[in-house]
Amino acid sequence: MILMQVPEIPYLMPEQASTMAGQVDAVYLYLWALTIFFITIVSTMLIVFSVKYRRRSVDEIPRQVAGSIKLEVAVNSLVFVSFMSIFVLGAYLYFVQYRTPAGAMEIHVVGKQWMWKFQHPTGEREINELHVPMNTKIKFVMTTEDVIHSLYFPAMRVKSDVVPGRYTNLWFEATKEGTYHIFCTEFCGTNHSGMGGRVIVMKPTDYQDWVSGSANDVSPVEAGRELYTSLGCASCHGANSEGGRCPPLVALYGKQVALQGGTSVVANEDYIRESILNPAAKVVAGYPLLMPTYQGQLSEEQLLQLVTYIKSLSPTQTDGIDVTAPARENNPRVGAPTLEGQGATSPDSYRSNPIGATPPGNTGAAGGSGAAPTGSGTTSSGAGGRTANPGSTRPRPDNQ
Repeated sequence: MILMQVPEIPYLMPEQASTMAGQVDAVYLYLWALTIFFITIVSTMLIVFSVKYRRRSVDEIPRQVAGSIKLEVAVNSLVFVSFMSIFVLGAYLYFVQYRTPAGAMEIHVVGKQWMWKFQHPTGEREINELHVPMNTKIKFVMTTEDVIHSLYFPAMRVKSDVVPGRYTNLWFEATKEGTYHIFCTEFCGTNHSGMGGRVIVMKPTDYQDWVSGSANDVSPVEAGRELYTSLGCASCHGANSEGGRCPPLVALYGKQVALQGGTSVVANEDYIRESILNPAAKVVAGYPLLMPTYQGQLSEEQLLQLVTYIKSLSPTQTDGIDVTAPARENNPRVGAPTLEGQGATSPDSYRSNPIGATPPGNTGAAGGSGAAPTGSGTTSSGAGGRTANPGSTRPRPDNQ
C-alpha cells in the first residue's frame, strides 16, 4: 500500500467510515502541504527579492546576473517530482476506488429525479435509505432512468457518476457503525438539492436481522430467472440457458464474444444491456438476428434483474455473486419468495420528490414487460404483474 491512513480530523473533514477514507484524506492533506510549501517559498522569495533588488536611485543601472544551470535544474526537478508524486498517488487511489475487489456484495442502484432506489442481493428495496453491513465490501451497479446523477458517500470518500444508457460501478467497505449522508453531486434538475438520503452501517448480525425482517422479497437473480422463464426466452436460448437457435448464456459473462464482421467484444453488463435494447448493434457470429428490440418496454429495474440473472450463470467470473439463490432461503418463517410479494405502489404516481413526503398505503400494483436477454434471441414477449405487500414486518419506503 502506497498511502498511509491518516487519522480523522474533526470539524475539518467529514467523519471517516470506510477503509479508503484515510487514504483519500492523506492525498488531500498532501496536496494542501505541497500548496502551502510552494506558496510560502514563492511569497518569501517575492518579498526578499523586492526589497533586496529594489531600485535605489532614478538613474541606477541594475547589475546583470548570470543564470545558474544548477539552480534551474534543482528547481525544475523539485517541481517535476512534486507533480509526479501527485499523479502517482492520485492514480493509485483511483484504481483502488474504481477496481471492485473480488467477492463484493452487489447492490443495484437506479437514480431518478429526484430519488435513489437501492435493491439488495436478497431483494430488499429502499428509497433514499441504504442499510449495509460493516466490514463487508459493497459493490454498486448503477444506472439512471433519466438524466446524469452522481452518487456520493462523503463519509466513505467515494463518488461516481450515474449515466443514462450504461452501468457504472462503485464500491466501499464500511468500518464504523452509524448513519451517514448520501448526496447527488451532479446538477440534475430543480430538486437536485433534495436528492439525498442516508446510509446506515450496521453490524453483520444486525444486518442479517434487518434482512430477515422483510417478507417475500425476491432476489434480482430470482426475479430475472422468473422473467426469463415467463417471457419465453427459453424457446431460443434454451430452458437452462444452454443455447439453441440463439447464443448460450451459460458462462457468457466476462467472455470474449466473436461478432459478425470479425470483431469481438467482452460480455460485460453494458454489452448484455445493449443486446437486450438494441440487438442489431452487435450480432454474435454464427447466429441470425432474430431478437427484436425492447427499447422502451423494460424498466431499469427489470433490465438489472435480467443482467444479474445472466451474470449468475457465470459463477467463475462473478465469484458466485451472493445472489444465485432465491431470497428468504435462510428465513423459512416467511416461506418461499414470490414475484407477487415484491411490488408496491410507485412513489412516482404521487410525488416527484420523496424528501419529507409520506407514502400512501401499499394498495396498488405495478406491471412490467420483459425480454429475452442476449444479442440474438427470441421474438417472444410478455408481461408480469407485481402486487402490493401489505404484510411487511417493518416500515420502509415503497418497494421499487
